[in-house]
Amino acid sequence: MKRYKIGYRTIKTAVGATIAIAIASYFNLEFASSAAILTILCIQTTKKKSVHAVYTRLIASLTGMAFAYILFETFGYNPFVLGIMILIFIPTIVSINVSAGFISSVVIIMHLYSEANFTIELLLNEISLMAIGFGTALAVNMYMGDYQKELERYIDELEAIYRSIFREIAKYLRNGDTSWDGRELIEAEELLNRAKSLAFKDVENHLTRKQNEFYLYFDMREKQFEIIERVLPKITTLPVMVQQAELVGDFMEDLAENVHSGNTAKTFREKLEIVKKEFANMPLPETHEKFLAMASLYQFIEQMDEYLMIKQTFKGMNKAKG
Repeated sequence: MKRYKIGYRTIKTAVGATIAIAIASYFNLEFASSAAILTILCIQTTKKKSVHAVYTRLIASLTGMAFAYILFETFGYNPFVLGIMILIFIPTIVSINVSAGFISSVVIIMHLYSEANFTIELLLNEISLMAIGFGTALAVNMYMGDYQKELERYIDELEAIYRSIFREIAKYLRNGDTSWDGRELIEAEELLNRAKSLAFKDVENHLTRKQNEFYLYFDMREKQFEIIERVLPKITTLPVMVQQAELVGDFMEDLAENVHSGNTAKTFREKLEIVKKEFANMPLPETHEKFLAMASLYQFIEQMDEYLMIKQTFKGMNKAKG
């Protein structure tokens, strides 16, 4: 049996529905249970989504009330008029980009239809239900879990994977070790997807913020990962091992020991320039195979320079280590 887990959204839905119906009942509103329905329809995974949900449902409901008043009071409260109203109403809310509020608006419309008498008291009742339902949803959804510790854990895990990849590259360049199965590449891709998704959710939980350092960090690492995937074939298919391979291997070992969320990319780009100069001062290749190996290695270090350049544009994390 699959393990059942109660999440924040489930708890907030239950709490919000309870509060909404309790308030509506306290004020003796008609259709008090509908306040709970309106609340449930507005509980979302992030604060920004919740605010947008309330906006679309409020506009759609008010529009629906206007349509109901005009059509029902003009042509009568009967199924035929209701059908005509819905045919006109749906394209209208789609055109003003609030179609997500259709279900909420139908709840209000059906109240008016069932009463078959549009009065000031009924209007105030429906507005009160919306205020309680939507307001409660906003209130309970202002609390969101803190993702910082989980995001920091993702950073640590991803950096450990990058270190492992660079060490495997160094081992191969130094002694031709081909035992690596490349599983870290799959792990890195999966971790990046989860981390960026969570970081984006964290952005959505700050109403005045469009991005944060976690999202920028994982976006930067994703661009670096694309380079890692691109350059691996250049060195794993070397026809022969040349003297320059050990030089590049030493650099990769040094880089592996310094993968962290701070920004030392400038230092390593300077070290890479030294590697390029030493590379250029080494003897020219004697065979075609050595020439191909040296060309692949040079392309590799050029790509690693691009890898470091991406990191250099990132200002670093506040939690930076070393």
